[in-house]
Amino acid sequence: MKYRINPKNHDKLSILGFGCMRFSKDEKEVEKQIIYAIENGVNYFDTAYIYPNSEATLGRVLANGYRNRVKIATKMPLYLIKKYEDFDKILFEQLKRLQTDYIDYYFMHMLTDTHNWSRLVDIGVIRWIEEKKKSGQIINIGFSYHGGREDFIQVVDVYDWEFCMIQYNFLDENNQAGKTGLQYAAANGLPVMVMEPLRGGKLVTKLPKEVYHVWETAYVKRSPAEWAFRWIWNHPEVTLVLSGMNSQAMVEENIRVASKAEANSFTEEDYQLFSRVRKILDDKIKVPCTACNYCIPCPQGVDIPTCFSCYNDRELEGKWISKGKYIMQTSLKAKASNASLCNKCGKCEKHCPQKIAIREELVNVSKALEGFSYKPVRFLIKRFMKL
Repeated sequence: MKYRINPKNHDKLSILGFGCMRFSKDEKEVEKQIIYAIENGVNYFDTAYIYPNSEATLGRVLANGYRNRVKIATKMPLYLIKKYEDFDKILFEQLKRLQTDYIDYYFMHMLTDTHNWSRLVDIGVIRWIEEKKKSGQIINIGFSYHGGREDFIQVVDVYDWEFCMIQYNFLDENNQAGKTGLQYAAANGLPVMVMEPLRGGKLVTKLPKEVYHVWETAYVKRSPAEWAFRWIWNHPEVTLVLSGMNSQAMVEENIRVASKAEANSFTEEDYQLFSRVRKILDDKIKVPCTACNYCIPCPQGVDIPTCFSCYNDRELEGKWISKGKYIMQTSLKAKASNASLCNKCGKCEKHCPQKIAIREELVNVSKALEGFSYKPVRFLIKRFMKL
């Protein structure tokens, strides 16, 4: 197993983290996988309050003499926080589930923008964090993020974080926080944990057949999953990559790859290989947006790059998943940024290096991702998050 050093506290972390969101229903099999991972060098396990039975399952396994060999990461569901007492209520339940008296890496889960953080500040989150760090119940505090690049940079700057987590893979190099966000966080001394390296497996099972042909004809034989992981680990700014492993074969294969992958190890042939893959994917996307961000800020607040990113993802993710991501990334913030807010002023098009007909494409985004179901789905999600 390869390791990278957390620049904040000098923890030695395995470059492969065990993502616990997709545990198998067979708890004996899960226990076998967790123990095998630990015995073979994995020392970072990521769960969350809202992952069904995940914290309790992980806690039961680690209680059998493994707790001190690993770092536990879990997350505070921000939408459940309505008053100061809610912080303790949730944390104490998590500690009980995990059968531990401290959390190594504690996330503010899905912190979407600085407005959301300001709401927590008004409730007293900074005082609470200081109390829990002083008591030793929280060792490191950070945030996980889904959203656009500019909001990410603002969130990084709004507090003295100790780590962060972003979605990052070869398809999302210019989406969400993207490479710019990754480099910005790393330049500010933050360890960066990466989630969704395979987009929930879709970078293994849902790519165009031409991409699989590229992998098959590569100079070295590697599975699509191995290529995807190695692409992320080639970035020295990445501290570790989470994998939602739910089979013994997957655990063994990922550990094998994580025992060989190095930062800055790609050859010119490797880069050319991914250039071919990107060209295939670029030829299939609907809007040739590179997320350069020259088109924003929009006077109406539309997050144009994020709207186009979600629109382009429909081909890979499917209608309902892409619509859910679109709502989460544009409509669940304090100030919405969805495509239908566009009033067709045209300011954005004057600055677009790709000469995209942005106003026309935003209409297409609105038709594809908003439509008749958009408002009721958004209402239900917002209602759920206020419960």
